[in-house]
Amino acid sequence: MQKLSFTRAAIVTALLLGVAGCNTTGTKDAAENTNVAEDNRITSDELRAYCPSVSLREGTAYFSKYAKSSEKTSDQLIYQATITDTTRACKYGNGTMTMEVAAAGRIVPGAKFNAGTTKMPIRVAVLQGDKVVYSKLHQQPVSLSARTASQFVFNDNQVTIPLPDKENIQVFVGFDEGPYNTK
Repeated sequence: MQKLSFTRAAIVTALLLGVAGCNTTGTKDAAENTNVAEDNRITSDELRAYCPSVSLREGTAYFSKYAKSSEKTSDQLIYQATITDTTRACKYGNGTMTMEVAAAGRIVPGAKFNAGTTKMPIRVAVLQGDKVVYSKLHQQPVSLSARTASQFVFNDNQVTIPLPDKENIQVFVGFDEGPYNTK
C-alpha cells in the first residue's frame, strides 16, 4: 500500500513540474506576437471570396530564343523555356482586389547557349469581360550555367484591379515578346 502511495506521489509531482514548466515569462513579447498574428490573419470573408484562377493562353507556355539574324533551327537555339505551373493569391481592401500571380518553369540551354544571366519576357494580363484592366510585361532574369537546365519562379505581387462586382475576371500569364506598353 505504501508503495502505491509513493508511486502516486511521484506521478503527481512529475505532472506538477511539467505544468510549472509550461509557464511563460515575458508576456509582453507574447502579446506583441498575438497582435502581429491577428493583423496577418485571413478573415472568413477572404476565404470565401472570389479569386480568379490563372490560365495560360495557347502559345504562351513555351518560348524559344534563337541567335540574332539566323534561322530558327535547333543548331541556332540559345535556349528554350516552358511554364509548367501557375498559382495566385488574392487580398481585398479599399474597393480593390490585389493579386499575387506566380508561375514556375524550366529553361533548357541550346546549341548557341552561353553561361550567364538571361531575361525572359513574361506578361501578366487581366481581363474583365472583354476589357483589359491590367497588363504588364516583365523581364524575368534567370541564371544559366554549364549546359544544364535551370528552374525559375516568376512572381508579380502588384496586380491590383477594381473590386469586381461579378465573377468575370480572367487572369493570364505567359511568355510574350512585346510590345511593353499594352494596357
